[in-house]
Amino acid sequence: MSDKAIAVIGGGSIGVAFAIVFARAGRAVRLFEPDAGRRGAIRDDLRRRLDDLSRYDLIDAPPETIAARIELASDLAVAVQDAAYVAECAPERLELKRELFAALDRAAPADAVLASASSAITASAFAADLPGRSRVLVAHPGNPPFLIPVIELVPAEFTDPAAVDRAADLLRSVGMEPIVVRKEIEGFVFNRLQGALLREAYCLVRDGVVTVDEVDRVVRDGLGLRWSVIGPFETADLNTRGGVASHAEKMGPAYARMGAERGQNDPWTPDLVAKVTAERRALLPLEQWEERVAWRDRRLMALLRDRKSDRS
Repeated sequence: MSDKAIAVIGGGSIGVAFAIVFARAGRAVRLFEPDAGRRGAIRDDLRRRLDDLSRYDLIDAPPETIAARIELASDLAVAVQDAAYVAECAPERLELKRELFAALDRAAPADAVLASASSAITASAFAADLPGRSRVLVAHPGNPPFLIPVIELVPAEFTDPAAVDRAADLLRSVGMEPIVVRKEIEGFVFNRLQGALLREAYCLVRDGVVTVDEVDRVVRDGLGLRWSVIGPFETADLNTRGGVASHAEKMGPAYARMGAERGQNDPWTPDLVAKVTAERRALLPLEQWEERVAWRDRRLMALLRDRKSDRS
């Protein structure tokens, strides 16, 4: 894939962000946006974002050099010709994606990976009837992907594993961190986790427990600060001496009651806790627990130092 262009279909915020991801890694990008008004704003949008990245030392070449690697294609067929990878970044509408992927399947080279940046719609919902469906998958990024490297690769049952591997290899080569979602589910992982927090946040505001700003402060200065260093399972593991098994024993009943209050019945069963514990212990033996806790604290100290510096 190294000598072939990347096609980005859709010049909205995600499309422009993906173009930056590929171009800053040295790849030639062809970006197609059908709306003339939006197409006319793309160059200024690119320059603003690249200037900001340069200001924070997050790109290795001048903004104008990276921008020059991005060609605004005149039509979809031109954008995808000879492309190794097509990143579809159109609006989240099922019928639009069906029409668009039918066109991409006809126009793109047979060996090109066709990847949708869909936030919730699965590949099986828009590509099941395509002749070339085996090279179609979802590649859902965080927003914006030039700052948030994790990207979810979500194949359908009909997706060729080789296409997933090619997508993962390409994305790693441009600085992204792909994870492969093993079961095709609406919303994937990113938005299911985000949605769980948002649902509870809405409920807390609805019930008069807390204000909108206070929810944001709890996440920004509490959960989010910690989660920028470690994830929820590692948080539970490091928050309780004895690790995640001890945490589940102590806190599981309380979380079960909170879930039941919202009509959920998803208990942390002994088998599930054992599975999570086994995976955590494979990642971090208990004899290294103290060392990892100290590492977490130092990382938080560094973040707080940076925040203090930003305020001064």
